[in-house]
Amino acid sequence: MDAPAHRPPPSVLRRFLDNEASGGLVLMAAAALALVVANSPLAPAYFGLLETEVFGLSVLHWINDALMAVFFLLVGLEIKREVLDGQLSTWPRRILPGVAALGGMLVPALIYVAFNRSDPATLRGWAIPTATDIAFALGVLSLLGSRVPVSLKVFLTALAIIDDLGAVVIIALFYTGDLSRLALGSAAAVVAALVVMNRSGVVWLWPYLLLGLVLWFFVLRSGVHATIAGVVLALTIPLRRSPARPDDLAGSPLHRLEHGLHNGVAFLIIPLFGLANAGVSFAGVTADVLFNPLTLGVAMGLVFGKLIGVFGSGYLVIRLGLADVPMGAGKLQFLGIALLCGIGFTMSLFIDMLAFAEDPLLQEEAKIGILSGSLIAGLAGWAVLRVAPREIPPPGSRKGGVIHKA
Repeated sequence: MDAPAHRPPPSVLRRFLDNEASGGLVLMAAAALALVVANSPLAPAYFGLLETEVFGLSVLHWINDALMAVFFLLVGLEIKREVLDGQLSTWPRRILPGVAALGGMLVPALIYVAFNRSDPATLRGWAIPTATDIAFALGVLSLLGSRVPVSLKVFLTALAIIDDLGAVVIIALFYTGDLSRLALGSAAAVVAALVVMNRSGVVWLWPYLLLGLVLWFFVLRSGVHATIAGVVLALTIPLRRSPARPDDLAGSPLHRLEHGLHNGVAFLIIPLFGLANAGVSFAGVTADVLFNPLTLGVAMGLVFGKLIGVFGSGYLVIRLGLADVPMGAGKLQFLGIALLCGIGFTMSLFIDMLAFAEDPLLQEEAKIGILSGSLIAGLAGWAVLRVAPREIPPPGSRKGGVIHKA
């Protein structure tokens, strides 16, 4: 009897996609639980717990300002890794997801502005529908199994990473408060120390993390949102081989920290954020709220803005010959992925919190738009991908930069 064939272990990318999809399913459950609790007799206890102060900050602020800084640290690590050593490491690989991400941010913002151009108060939320929630979107994709080629999952991941980078820039530029020069100067000094450690070849993680805590404190006090500290810290974490593992780039400080954080962020921090922020009470919600410019602007931006922006710009660069179609993907599957980009849950809720921090009513209206738009986009994307025929490239054809042979 022949020995059983040896099956190679799954790639890092496949493990990432699998973990991210599982995290998306947990996030869906957390969001659903938040909605149920917020509309049940437990609602007073739920909202009261979020407002409880602990060491000078409410529980909600600890989640949104401290735990989410860890999420942004992971986002920054993923951005740096993909740009230097991954799916975004060359310009040909960056073109399709980069242009699609840009279109997917620009068109939703324009749709939102079209709905809210006459109201300066609501216009501040223009960036809410520009985000894509990679965990939620991959969670939906996991329900489809092998019907979606891995190339499209990679495309969606790369697009969402570029999308996250755009969201970080937007938050830093447009959603900051009154700035403290002393705190900013102190934060800059900490960043300088981190850069010196990086350039000096320090590969131990603990000095970076200790200085990262100090950086978070100063950024929190500076008027810039504290989560930006996570991204800045990530950019200083070295992506180089450690002396103990000179032949293994996966042993670099960046890879070790990224892998160490991933499950905690996917299965604890992001679901906890969803549980704390997705709780919208529908008591007193009328059709007027559902069809007001703010709610419609967010929902239409997510559903139609992402569809037009991602699919339209992506299809344009493919038609111009600047990029290849993802391997094994058809137009209808690409359309389904563009729809899934309209799931803006985590980052959209985060920007909503910053945009309307002083107006809880507008914050709740935007949440309704986020939830309804994300639900419609998710269901529509799932339905399209469910019925889309699988593309089987003919022998010798070229798609996604890969030659297919019989």
